[in-house]
Amino acid sequence: MSPCAAVLLSVLHAGLAPWAEGGPSRGEDLVVSLAIFGPGDDVSAMGGHVALAVVDTRLEQGRLYNFGVVEFSPDLMLSFVLGKLDFHADEASILGTYQQYQALDRDVRVLVLNLPPPRALEAARALATGVLPENRTYRYHHFDDNCATRPRDILDRALGGALARAGAGPARMSLRDHARRYTRVRPLLSVWLDYMQNDSVDRPVRVYDEAFLPDELERQLEALVVDGQPVVKQRSVLYTSQANPPAPPETPRWGPWLLLGSLLCGAAVLALSRRTAAWARKARGAWLAGVGVGLGTSGLLLFVLGTFTEHLITHHNENLFYVSPLTLALLPVGLLTFRGHPRAAPAAKWVTAALAAVALVGLALKLWPAFDQQNWNIIALTVPATLLTALAHWRRSPSSS
Repeated sequence: MSPCAAVLLSVLHAGLAPWAEGGPSRGEDLVVSLAIFGPGDDVSAMGGHVALAVVDTRLEQGRLYNFGVVEFSPDLMLSFVLGKLDFHADEASILGTYQQYQALDRDVRVLVLNLPPPRALEAARALATGVLPENRTYRYHHFDDNCATRPRDILDRALGGALARAGAGPARMSLRDHARRYTRVRPLLSVWLDYMQNDSVDRPVRVYDEAFLPDELERQLEALVVDGQPVVKQRSVLYTSQANPPAPPETPRWGPWLLLGSLLCGAAVLALSRRTAAWARKARGAWLAGVGVGLGTSGLLLFVLGTFTEHLITHHNENLFYVSPLTLALLPVGLLTFRGHPRAAPAAKWVTAALAAVALVGLALKLWPAFDQQNWNIIALTVPATLLTALAHWRRSPSSS
């Protein structure tokens, strides 16, 4: 371990930060560093985490500033569902925090920043001000206002806007693609999140905007040079996870596999519809009911979030053409089919035809530039199966179940 990293780890959390406004700290004595914590096992930890640490080497005091604190309360899930989830800034022990993430088997890396004394003091004071009770709470947004964007903006201001200027060019990938690459370790979750997000995550963004992710902020700071000097003075790897690898650099390509799966499922329904055996009818009914529950509940959730909440990322979502609350109608249709009810055949015929018609409308609207959501994965997953299922039931005699 380097001497500078040892200093960062040896300081203790104590008292009021001396670099707060009016405090005794001097800029030349301050060391500001960025701590990057790798992905974890939990869904909320898949994107990693980041924090800023400040050390006064003369006064031997240090703090780690964390903008990812959330209060676990009975209202937490309701606040999340309503799009009103508040996060908080807090300060903690540097050493204790590093040990905590190491115990969770998450990467711990530290970038010691090369800030001139006035800029180091400016960043330190901004952090001390940010954790005051009147300033510490903010409305969380995964892409625009989170634990990485807040440190990013503080550092950018301290650097006179140099980070934003360096990141003014077009991003190497969209926000959606970044979300895909971070969730690829859980394919079902990755596709489901893809379904829930509207075209706001497909908008053109800057390189600077990509630093909503800790590893992107780390990469940009390591490449930044100000006044002929690199901003990162020293990089230390304090711990490397044994079970949680870093996110891959590229986004996964699920489309062909989703298309193949959809075609196979649709073909299976079509094949079952041609058989008169009871087992085939029950298998077809179970499939319809399962799709109704699995996809229909997601459609209902998306409709509710996009209509009645402040989850702006779900509003005006084109995926409702392909999976919507209407998909829930497949549940009773499937149950009727499973039981061999005489009303099963006409119900299945009209419900599947309606779902196919809505999906075709959605596809036709893709010809209009306003419908530019990058949802081809969802189209590949749903449309072939929807059309083949409608074909299977439209071909059946109304007297058949």
